[in-house]
Amino acid sequence: MSRKRVCLVSPGHVSCNPRLLKEANALHDAGFHVRVVAGNYSAEARLLDESILPQAPWSWTQVTLGAKPTYFMRRLWQELARRVAATGWIPHLSVAIWAHSPMSAKLAKVAAAESADLYIAHCLAALPAAAFAAQKHHAKLGFDAEDFHIGELTDTPANQAEIRVRDRIERTLLPRCQHLTAASPGIATAYAKRYGVNMEPILNVFPLAEAPATTERQQGDRVGSEPSLYWFSQTIGPGRGLESILQAMGQMQTPVRLHLRGIPFPGYSEQLMQLAQEVGVGDRLHFLPPAPPDQMARLAACHDIGLSLELIQPGNRAICLTNKIFVYLLVGLPILMSLTPAQQEFAKQLGEVVLLVNINDSAAVAVALDSLLSNSAKLEFVRNQARKLGKGIYNWDLEQQHFVKLVEDVLQ
Repeated sequence: MSRKRVCLVSPGHVSCNPRLLKEANALHDAGFHVRVVAGNYSAEARLLDESILPQAPWSWTQVTLGAKPTYFMRRLWQELARRVAATGWIPHLSVAIWAHSPMSAKLAKVAAAESADLYIAHCLAALPAAAFAAQKHHAKLGFDAEDFHIGELTDTPANQAEIRVRDRIERTLLPRCQHLTAASPGIATAYAKRYGVNMEPILNVFPLAEAPATTERQQGDRVGSEPSLYWFSQTIGPGRGLESILQAMGQMQTPVRLHLRGIPFPGYSEQLMQLAQEVGVGDRLHFLPPAPPDQMARLAACHDIGLSLELIQPGNRAICLTNKIFVYLLVGLPILMSLTPAQQEFAKQLGEVVLLVNINDSAAVAVALDSLLSNSAKLEFVRNQARKLGKGIYNWDLEQQHFVKLVEDVLQ
């Protein structure tokens, strides 16, 4: 009996999507023939891709932006489609697809070049591409909602056209999917309320093999000997609560350093550094380079407290559970969590591992951090509890079993 074939499609780089990597590896290990179709347009991410793809056990194809004349024409089509959508009337699904992303058409062509039994889209721009490939090959269609994509936009007049575009794509294509997963229970609930579709939550947890072999803190690439607060993401930019942490640091009794890993949004590192200097901690803010997904746990392990600073606007941030939470658990870091609906609910399962704070109250954040860092016995207890949760419950070794079973059920 031939192996079932699954194609994972994403507009982003593989190095920027640890969730896609974990799914591809899990399906390969479960005996599926796996192919990944992903974007290739960022010089920084391309370097990280080169540390992953040559060792990948599955096949892959990268999709570039194309030659400048071709890319220019696609952007022209996108602009025309956006102008149509801005009128409030979207006469055809293709208008919404072009308005949302010029990558969808290229992804569709490459994804459909090889047949599969199931095409799973990651990120909204990949959903039309996977749907096209699935229709061409009479295959099953899947969508993994890493975010609630309409909820990524604030409900303002300026965003109404793009909200209509995203709604048209999802409202048309999600009912065609036989496989639907979401990165958090809140995201699954949001999609169910808006479109009446059922999504299975698959958490953004990480493999046990990526946990450090020892519980002893290593120096890693952290700076200084003071306690270290740690945060990472693909992009270091505004709207992530980082300003509040700097303001809290300026009010703390305990000298701490803040380490941020990712690619800074243009001009943002200078803004943060200016704020850090204004509150008297300019020498304790440090920017670290991006790294491959399978290095995230090792690199987090040398710090002391992990930060998960989601805001409640736009709405998607309020209902997400990001992968950084599960990296911190895996390596045994206490977590400072902002008070969002998703994190407040999840904190109930983590107990004393979490410092749940109002991120807009910098004085309260300072008190919470000082209280934990000044109690070495409590800090060590919380570290052990976090590690137990990461190794016993919140890891990919367990979560992937649910994911693989969902795929197997769809392809029976």
